[in-house]
Amino acid sequence: MSDGRLPRRRRWVGWTVGIVLTLLVILIGWVTVRGIGAVSDLQQVAAGASQLKTAIAEGDLDGAEPIAKSIAGNARSAHDLTSDPVWQAFGVIPWLGPNFRAVSDVAEIADDVSADALTPLLGVAADFDLASLGFTGGAIDLAPFAEIEKPLGTASAALTSAEQRAQQIDADATLPPLADAVRELRSSVTEAATVVGSLHGASVLLPTMLGGDGPRNYVLAMQNNAEVRSSGGIIGSIALLHAEGGRITLGLQASTTDFPALDTALPLSESTIALFEDRPGRYLQNITSIPDFSEAGATIAARWQGRFGGEIDGVIAVDAVVAQHLMAATGDLTFGPFTATPETVISILLSEIYAAIPDPAVQDDVFAQAASGLFAAALSGGDPKALIGALAESAGEGRIRIWSAHEDEEAVLAGSALGGTIPEDSADATYVGVLMNDATGAKMDYYTRASITTAVGTCQGKATTQVRVTWTNTAPADAATSLPPYVTGDGVYGVAPGSVGTLIAVYGPEGSTPSHIDRDGAEEGVQTTTLGDRSVVQHDVLLAPGESTTITVEFQGEGAGERLTDALVTPLIEAPKISREELRCGS
Repeated sequence: MSDGRLPRRRRWVGWTVGIVLTLLVILIGWVTVRGIGAVSDLQQVAAGASQLKTAIAEGDLDGAEPIAKSIAGNARSAHDLTSDPVWQAFGVIPWLGPNFRAVSDVAEIADDVSADALTPLLGVAADFDLASLGFTGGAIDLAPFAEIEKPLGTASAALTSAEQRAQQIDADATLPPLADAVRELRSSVTEAATVVGSLHGASVLLPTMLGGDGPRNYVLAMQNNAEVRSSGGIIGSIALLHAEGGRITLGLQASTTDFPALDTALPLSESTIALFEDRPGRYLQNITSIPDFSEAGATIAARWQGRFGGEIDGVIAVDAVVAQHLMAATGDLTFGPFTATPETVISILLSEIYAAIPDPAVQDDVFAQAASGLFAAALSGGDPKALIGALAESAGEGRIRIWSAHEDEEAVLAGSALGGTIPEDSADATYVGVLMNDATGAKMDYYTRASITTAVGTCQGKATTQVRVTWTNTAPADAATSLPPYVTGDGVYGVAPGSVGTLIAVYGPEGSTPSHIDRDGAEEGVQTTTLGDRSVVQHDVLLAPGESTTITVEFQGEGAGERLTDALVTPLIEAPKISREELRCGS
């Protein structure tokens, strides 16, 4: 007869389950309380970062110091709350784990940025006006740069490391509010890393490049995006800049007509010849087709020296959109028959001028007036903070490229976005790219638009990186008759007026090879070559007004399928939409 008690084994199991459930409740409560505290701390960090940015920009260092201390305290607290063994254990739980890991990673990044980047930055800001970069009275004071180089280097290294770690957080695996926060962190850290990295690069390069150790001469090549080239656009005008003691002056201005085609092409890389034959080595206008600006810059310098002689210390290439950014700081500009505002300057320079002034020689003169007027306004009448911001925005969009004839300077430039080189892939980022080059022989790219998507995953059991490019001709249906012949090309190069011919080259991750290539779902003949260890596929596209086409290239092999894949694209008048999508295998 039973005495009503459970068997000993069942009692043991019941006690064990009860203890486990109790511990689980306690642990959930523990991480919940700590999570609420960590999120609150991180919200305070975000709010403080915005306040600190404003304070430093306004030169309010007395106000910046307590804000920085508050940020440091909140970041340290968030890190402590999310780094204990219990929190880390929850990080391995399926589905929930990525959320715990993401909060922990964000807190650790915020703590490291606060400790390793904010402190040296505030020290620099106390001795140097970061907002103006020493820019006063048309010159840059070069003396303080030696003192700020080391702390800026420390801050830049910390922010670069933080950026790389932020990129590795799998936001897609977290809940939507947290995913948004992770993306916001990435954006903020990337912005800070770009700005501070640029400032550090400036502290290293400016003292010598602006003539601190002796006069320097630079060729300034102005690119016209209405006739697109790999680095932005065809060279429309060209000039000489002189730098000495931090002061920059504009010297000789020349037209492309001053550079007739060469009978014998200048030396070019095998990849450039494979894509564009020897045209960049013979025609000044085509040099910016060269994908790597370290090669293009040296070639532009050689053309200038061959025409005008003298020693050239470097080349600076800018496109027409830079004028729009600068005019936001300098104000309206009058040149030729036009008065341009920041809102109208692109339309005037890249479209209206051809209807108003049919003579190409007069067009070149008006372009030169615009360049010299903007240059003078920037050096004498612009607000330094606004000018620095305009230049930083232009550089961030890839619209400023610099090559130096001095090897030590070129080594620094080549490792930055300003160098215009194709970066090397690493564990922190894999790169693919899209290069557009006009084949119309006219100015129809004012009407072109692009969108680019990337996707990574597996196709046919192999790691795959896919790049999809959609290219559209938005010209009016009656473009053949409504647009000037100089804009349409008038069929001189075999492209019907109103249509757009474009060479579109797509390159993949280092070490990968194309496994599938199509245009609008069908195969067609393409050019193939390599850029270093990258495979390149180039389509020759022809679009009538209103037409659109989509090119899809899949890459497999070494480097393919990496989640952290970035797309580098030719700077266009209207920046293309670049997005990530789910992989839909074409093969």
